[in-house]
Amino acid sequence: MGRGDFPAAEFERRLGLVRGQMGARSLDSLVVIHPASIHWLTGSEAKSYQEFQCLIVGARESSPLVALVRAGEVHELETEARVDEVVGWGGGIAEDPIAAFEAVARRHGVLGGRVGLEVPGYYLHPHHYEALRDLIGADRLVDATLLVADLRMVKSPLELAYVREAARLADLGMQQFTAASPLGRSELELAGDIYGALLGAGSGIAASPINLVSGPRSAYSHGAPTERRLAVGDFGSIEFGATFKRYTSTIGRQFVLGRPTARMRELYDVVRAASDAMLAVIGDGVAAIEVHEAARQIIAAAGLDRYRVHLSGYGLGPSFPPSWAEPLHLLEGTSYTLRAGMVITVEPPVFIGEEGLGARIIDNVIVTDSGADLLSTVTRDLFEVA
Repeated sequence: MGRGDFPAAEFERRLGLVRGQMGARSLDSLVVIHPASIHWLTGSEAKSYQEFQCLIVGARESSPLVALVRAGEVHELETEARVDEVVGWGGGIAEDPIAAFEAVARRHGVLGGRVGLEVPGYYLHPHHYEALRDLIGADRLVDATLLVADLRMVKSPLELAYVREAARLADLGMQQFTAASPLGRSELELAGDIYGALLGAGSGIAASPINLVSGPRSAYSHGAPTERRLAVGDFGSIEFGATFKRYTSTIGRQFVLGRPTARMRELYDVVRAASDAMLAVIGDGVAAIEVHEAARQIIAAAGLDRYRVHLSGYGLGPSFPPSWAEPLHLLEGTSYTLRAGMVITVEPPVFIGEEGLGARIIDNVIVTDSGADLLSTVTRDLFEVA
């Protein structure tokens, strides 16, 4: 994605929403760290997130948007991003990025004011956080980790169009998997087929690698493909993401080579019923906890609650490695409310290590005023491969 993927008015609307939240929190400046937040505000896809990067947003409408990135990404941001100033650090020389930040912050009057800071888990080193806290002052530093992230969760019509295209591409990848018999082929070979189909059809590289498990590995909830060759009797699951202009859609399906055992069918039926229950509850204004509970109760009634080893779903948006998830998690304790325009995953799990079996179906939906708009057109039935 670049600044040309959205009209200028959409970027201006987003910046206006951010400044509105800054005003509500009495922030003079906001230091944005997460690459998805920077992407949403500027269109930048630059890989500076591998080192220190930030976008400085001033509270006043006249304040420039200032990006501080690795020297190697300066030209990319100048060309592709909607920013007023780009400053590079490091590159061919050793340089402390916090010293570079201090120079920029002093020049733009950031220091001495009340500053919001994003503190995402993957993209800000602890020693950089400590240096920023000491520089800005602990009494003036405000945790603003979710300020932009929460605003991003409700998608515009054009964003939703990009999500739908990503879902179309994900369906193509799953159709590639189901079109050819996996018998005797390795998990890695099958993953290669899917990646080839996705990239050949125009998908970008997804933020998180494919999960593909078979046989006793089907009990692994996030297992990467291996050299293991599929054999008759294998139960398994596959999950991957496709992207379009950084907007992600994921899909996951359950398969069996030959006829499923009674236990395999039972596990599949439980997660299918739990998924259906979630789909029936989703809608604008619904508490996220209600959606999670709809799945949890079905899994618990089947006596499998202790094998529900992770969340029932989460918010999904434009993504950068290593994750495509947004802050909304369908799990105990969530306080979010679903709003029309959100994109969420539906994926209640059952994984039983001692039995070497697991099952999960993964779908994405757009939350609408009247319910859930299911994005995939691929059957959600158990794939029984002859």
